[in-house]
Order: sequence, then structure tokens, then C-alpha cells
Amino acid sequence: MPVDRTIRLRTLKLWSMAALFASALAVGGCSTQIADMPGVGLPTDAPQRPKEAGAYLPVHDLPPDREEEAMKPAELAKIQAELTAARDRQASTGTAAKAGTK
Repeated sequence: MPVDRTIRLRTLKLWSMAALFASALAVGGCSTQIADMPGVGLPTDAPQRPKEAGAYLPVHDLPPDREEEAMKPAELAKIQAELTAARDRQASTGTAAKAGTK
């Protein structure tokens, strides 16, 4: 008898999962129609949707090449030196703080 109950429970569980999956598909399939309903999906002050869908963005159109470098080498060296100095200051401050807490 217990084996028969186990089989029934498994069958019931399988059917309930199948029903849940089918209902999820059914509800998911009509979600776009629900969103287009005037009283449910959109607020009353929402702008009207365009009649035609917009064109795709031009992802393969590249901007023209620059005529000059993005950053001159002297500016780059200056910024790198400032960043290195800031890193060293933070490292020394962090080391001093760790030594003070012990």
C-alpha cells in the first residue's frame, strides 16, 4: 500500500507542476495584450505610442578619426605622476593607521 501512495503522490506532483507551467505560459503569452489595455497597462497621462516603430540605431557607423591625439604625452606624464603620488600618500596613511590601531 505505501508504494501505491508514493506513486499517486508523484503523479499528483507531476500533474500539478505541469498545470503550473502551462498556466505560466498562458499568462505570459497574453501579457502584451494586457499592457495595451487602456485601463490596465498605461497611465492616462502617458504619451501616445508612435504609429511606426523607430529605426534601429546605427551601430556600425563609426565616428570620424580624431585629427589630434586625445592627450598630449606631457599631460599624460603629469597625470600619471599625480596618480602615483596620491597612491603613495594613501599607502603611507593606511600603513600608519594600521600601526596605530595595533
